[in-house]
Amino acid sequence: MRTYHQLTSEERYALATLKRQGLGPTAIARTLGRDRSTIYREIERNRRKDGGYRWSTACEKARGRRSRSRRNQRFSAADWEIVETWLREDFSPEQVSGWLRRFRLLSISHETIYRHIWSNKRRGGTLHRHLRCAQKKRRKRYGRYDSRGRLAGKKPISQRPPGAENRTRVGHFEGDTVLGTDNHCLLTLVDRKTGFTIIGKLSSRTVEATNRRAIELIRRTARRVRSVTVDKGTEFHGYKTIEAATRAHFFFATPHHSWERGTNENTNGLIRQYAPKKTSLAHLTQADCDRIADKLNTRPRRRLGFRTPAECYFTKTAR
Repeated sequence: MRTYHQLTSEERYALATLKRQGLGPTAIARTLGRDRSTIYREIERNRRKDGGYRWSTACEKARGRRSRSRRNQRFSAADWEIVETWLREDFSPEQVSGWLRRFRLLSISHETIYRHIWSNKRRGGTLHRHLRCAQKKRRKRYGRYDSRGRLAGKKPISQRPPGAENRTRVGHFEGDTVLGTDNHCLLTLVDRKTGFTIIGKLSSRTVEATNRRAIELIRRTARRVRSVTVDKGTEFHGYKTIEAATRAHFFFATPHHSWERGTNENTNGLIRQYAPKKTSLAHLTQADCDRIADKLNTRPRRRLGFRTPAECYFTKTAR
C-alpha cells in the first residue's frame, strides 16, 4: 500500500514554475516523480481565487490547514481533566507536563497547557489563578550604611563543606525570613540538594523568636540538618544558640549577593503565592505554614527529573 505525502515547499515551487511553462498535471507529475492524482489534488486545494497557482500561497494554505487540524484535537476531555486537576493543586504548567510524562500518563507540552489556561480565562474560568506570578521589584539602595552582619565569629560562606557547596549531600540548608506588613513573618529553611522546604511562623522578627522557631523546626526534621546558610540579618545574630541546641553549623552569605542563596530566594518566591507581598501574615498559623510547605514538597521539580523534593529528601539512597 502506497503512503501519501504532501508536497514540500520546494516541490510546490517547481510545480508553479512548470505550470507557468505550460506543462499539464500529467507531465508535471512525471517530472516531479509524483502520482498524477497528487498534482491534481494540490492544484485544486491550493489554487488562488483567480484560478492561478502560486507556490507561496499554496504553502501558506497548507500550513493553515495543518495547524487547524492539530489544534487541541489530540487531547480529550478526560486528558484535560487530568491536567486541570494538577493545575488546581498549584503545579505549574511545566511541572504538570513533566509529571505526566514521567509516569507515562500523557505527553503534553507546557506551552499547550498555557494556551488552555488562557482560553479557559477568556471563557470566565479560574485556572489562571493557580499560576505563580513573580512581580518582584528590586532596586539597589545607594548611600546607606550597611549595618548588617556586624557580628564577631561568624563563618563566611566560603568555609562551607563541599557537600553544601556542590549540592551533593542532603542536609545542607539555606535560611531566610519572609516579611509581612506587620511584625509577623515566616522563617524558611530549604535543603540545597533536594529543595525540601520547612516553614515556621514568627510573631516577631527578633533573635529570640527566630532562635526558638529554628530550633523547633530543625529538631523535628526526619534527617539531620548539617548546615544552614543565611544572610546577615540581625534576626540570625543568635545563631550560636541554635548551633549549640541542634549541631547545625551556620554560615553567612555576602551582603547583597542574593544568588549565593538562590535556592532559598526562589523558594520564597513560591511561598509568596500563599503569603503575598503587602499583606499581613498575622492570620497564618504554624499549621498553615506546614500545609504550605507540604504543597511545595509534593510538587515535581524539573531539576529533580520531575520527582518531588519529599521523594528525594526521604529516599534511603540520598546521602
